[in-house]
Amino acid sequence: MTTMPTQTDTNTLNSYNPSTGEIVGSVPITPVAQIDSIIAKAHAALPAWQALSAQERADMLKPAGKILEERAEELGKLLSLEQGKPISEGIGEVKGCAARMDWESQEVANAVQPEILKSNGIESTIYYDGYGVCATITPWNFPMLMAHWTIVPALVAGNTVVCKPSEQTPLIADEYVKILNQFLPEGVLQIIHGEDDQGKALVAGDVNMIAFTGSKNAGQHIMASAAKGLKRLVLELGSKDPLVVLEGADLDKAAEYGVRNALRNCGQVCVSTERIYVQDSIKDQFVDKLKAQVAEFKVADCHEESARIGPMVMREQKEHVLGQIKDAIDKGAKVVMGNEPMDGNFVAPTLLDNCNHDMDIMVVETFGPVVCVQSVSSADEAVKLANDTEYGLGAVVFGEEQLARKVGRQLTAGMIGVNKAIGGASGTPWVGARHSGFSYHSGPMGHRQFCQVRVISTNDE
Repeated sequence: MTTMPTQTDTNTLNSYNPSTGEIVGSVPITPVAQIDSIIAKAHAALPAWQALSAQERADMLKPAGKILEERAEELGKLLSLEQGKPISEGIGEVKGCAARMDWESQEVANAVQPEILKSNGIESTIYYDGYGVCATITPWNFPMLMAHWTIVPALVAGNTVVCKPSEQTPLIADEYVKILNQFLPEGVLQIIHGEDDQGKALVAGDVNMIAFTGSKNAGQHIMASAAKGLKRLVLELGSKDPLVVLEGADLDKAAEYGVRNALRNCGQVCVSTERIYVQDSIKDQFVDKLKAQVAEFKVADCHEESARIGPMVMREQKEHVLGQIKDAIDKGAKVVMGNEPMDGNFVAPTLLDNCNHDMDIMVVETFGPVVCVQSVSSADEAVKLANDTEYGLGAVVFGEEQLARKVGRQLTAGMIGVNKAIGGASGTPWVGARHSGFSYHSGPMGHRQFCQVRVISTNDE
């Protein structure tokens, strides 16, 4: 069944189950005319909020983690009904936010403490202050986690926040904000609901910075609008992440990683593996291993315990993915498995071989459950093709350790995994290159993106 339009009248935003098209619930739409007053309320709350220390702000948020943990099953089911992912993953997302609340709030508080530098008789204190009002615009693929990873650092750094979640998943974001607001002063965190008009009004309003996660095109529009006021930006945009598999690689580990990272959350992940480049000499063997891994992914409604992935979040996204698959087949790609017709918003996990860069699916973001393989003759060719993109969020290389490290260093992505996923050590930032990002998230470096740096220098007597 096709996902219904999200907005049925001028007052109500409905949320639909992407598996069935049934209404999950609704929220009131925020009238565009009210958004300036909402932003003004956030400005009014700023002086008292910024008068608190970062530690006091963090301590105020930490109890919300316990509420999230206590309600994880209930909220996880709601999340899955709205977004489509298996219920176990919805619950896992809520529990992940619950666990992060304590340590991440503290990490932000630590990151924004003043620093003192001394030299040549001068003492300089570096302060990290909140910018003011932060607009956060969050996506539907991880509808609680993506709200969490902008709201928490923005608040602890000393900003007040107005959040506009995706119109596809408003219910779970609304619950998240309500839980945090049990512990926050009035006006410090507010939420607005709607579609493009509400988002544009928020970006154009009297906000001091904007944190956005979503498509490159939307990011470009936000950046253009923000330029009028020179508003600070944190943009995490699209990607087309490559996986390079070279001679000497552990093919079992590479295949398990490549398929899991391509198909999890129905491929609707910013760092999904969307392109695989494998050396000719090991290609056939590797494709057989990929096929075995793809066979493990059952697509079904979120309630089915056996489901590994659910539906696409909306009909338009399914049509985009199927259009890319058809274009690839028309240009010579071989369907190894998948591509069977499915009802509603479901897409069969699909493995394509003999892909190349003449195909849309190898150059334009897919955001769907497709594993695409292209042969290369050498590591140098793999590097050239992996870098043949406007994007640069993540990239992974599997191969003999020394060579894989060398290849990884030549890739243009912001985060590169060598014989492993892209995840870094504790405290590393989540950072994109090229058109995949502007500024970055997470770790002390990322948390400080929500701060205005001020330096006060005095004579060191």
